[in-house]
Order: sequence, then structure tokens, then C-alpha cells
Amino acid sequence: MKTPPRLQSLLEEGLIDSVVRQLMSGKEAMVYVVRCGDDTRCAKVYKDATERSFRQAVDYTENRKVKNTRQARAMAKGTRFGRQATEAAWQSAEVDALYRLAAAGVRVPKPHNFCDGVLLMELVTDEHGDAAPRLNDVEFTAEDARLHHATLLTEVVRMLCAGVVHGDLSEFNILLGVTDGRPGPVIIDLPQAVDAAGNNHAGRMLLRDVGNLRGFFGRFAPELLQTDYGSEIWDLYQRGVLQPETALTGRFAHKTGPVNLGAVMGEIDDARAEEAARRLRMQA
Repeated sequence: MKTPPRLQSLLEEGLIDSVVRQLMSGKEAMVYVVRCGDDTRCAKVYKDATERSFRQAVDYTENRKVKNTRQARAMAKGTRFGRQATEAAWQSAEVDALYRLAAAGVRVPKPHNFCDGVLLMELVTDEHGDAAPRLNDVEFTAEDARLHHATLLTEVVRMLCAGVVHGDLSEFNILLGVTDGRPGPVIIDLPQAVDAAGNNHAGRMLLRDVGNLRGFFGRFAPELLQTDYGSEIWDLYQRGVLQPETALTGRFAHKTGPVNLGAVMGEIDDARAEEAARRLRMQA
């Protein structure tokens, strides 16, 4: 196929040898299958901010690291330089998260390079070598739903122990494929990942991520709908006792007291936004 302009520099630098085909078009990027020597990989080409449907909400960008105070001031003022810096920080967030999570043993695509706004990484395939499907495109038995739900909870815990909350985890950004020689769910799409300790919204996002997993797999194994793993995981993390091998029960006793109306309204707004995004993805 004809080489997309954004991939031309990678060809010239010898980072890729050819572009095979377009794999998908998502809300924040275009993904292509590329050849690198004897390897087949994927190249994620980030869309410009004006072309993305996923906005850089302040909840996600809170406390993100920048190079210096000049850059931070420009980002806060929204100058042209500041917008460029914000865009660069948004893209590098996924790169940084992938390297950190891969090092922690989380089931994510292995990153290989990041150049000119293009992330070069492992192509996740199924057992036949074809591009792996999203969870949303697969029907599960109750047994398989329970198995994959448990696997993903382990990955969420491992991510949190590495200091990362996905922030947008759902059946639409989890693949069912093979990575590092092991079959199972693989977590993708991390530009909105947040620092668990440095972002005041991390706990709410963690609860939403785990709730999305519960809602999806609960369609196939209804007993999962009665669990509360998210609250349990976040409580263990806040108390400093969460470990990757921590055994979870799915039960949590919530404290009674005055209702935090702001938090409740925030959850309602998040649920509405997630449902609107889900409908858009279903139509795509």
C-alpha cells in the first residue's frame, strides 16, 4: 500500500521496511501493520488533537510530568508552544506507561520505538497469527468469562502496583491474543493512563475500569455483577498492602456516613460519558 505521510520518516530512518495495511482507526490514532526485517509489528500514528474524539480532560492530565517550568507555564496558558507540549505529553504518556508496565510483567504489547509521533510496538495476534480480536467481538462461555475476568483483575492489580491506572479500560481496548508466548487478554490504548499516587482522580478511574470489566463479563457470568473488586483493590492500595499476588475476595464493606454528592454526580457523569462513547464505538 502507499506509505502514509506520517510513516515516511520511519521508512527513511530504517525503523520500518514497508507498510502492509491499515489495521484500524481509533478515537485517538490510526494503526498500521508494518514490516521490520523479519518481524511484523504495528505502528500507531497519533491523530492531531483537533481530529481526536477523545479529549485530554483535566482529570487525565493532572500532575503529568513536564520537562521544565517554562513548559508547564506554557501548557497552563494554552499558548501555541504550550499546546504542542501538551500534545507531546499526551503521546509520551502511553509510551512511558507501556515501558513501565512491560517491565512489571503486565500483559501489554511490547513497545519497540517512538519517533515523530508514531509508536512502534508488538502486533498482538491470535493463535493463528492473525490480528487479535477485541473482547467486544468475542462471545464467551460463563467459565471463560470468569477466567478472563480473573486474569484481567490480576493485570489491573499488577498495573496499580507499578503505579499506573489505565483510566479508560473496557472491552473495546482489550485484545484476546498471544503476547510473550502466552494466550489471554492483552491490554492496549494507554495515552490516558494516570499516575496512581499523583492524580486525585485515580481512585475513581480505577473503580470505573474494574466496573467496566465486571459489567462486560457479567453478561456471560451474572454472578460477577455482585462483586466489588474495585473498592477492595483501591482500599488495599491506599493502605499500602496491595501486592501483585494478593488474593482478592470481591467483597468490600463500605463505610456509612454523609453522602458525597459531588462524587456521586461525578460517577453519574462518567457513566453517561462512557455510555455515549460505547455507542459511538458500536457504530464505528
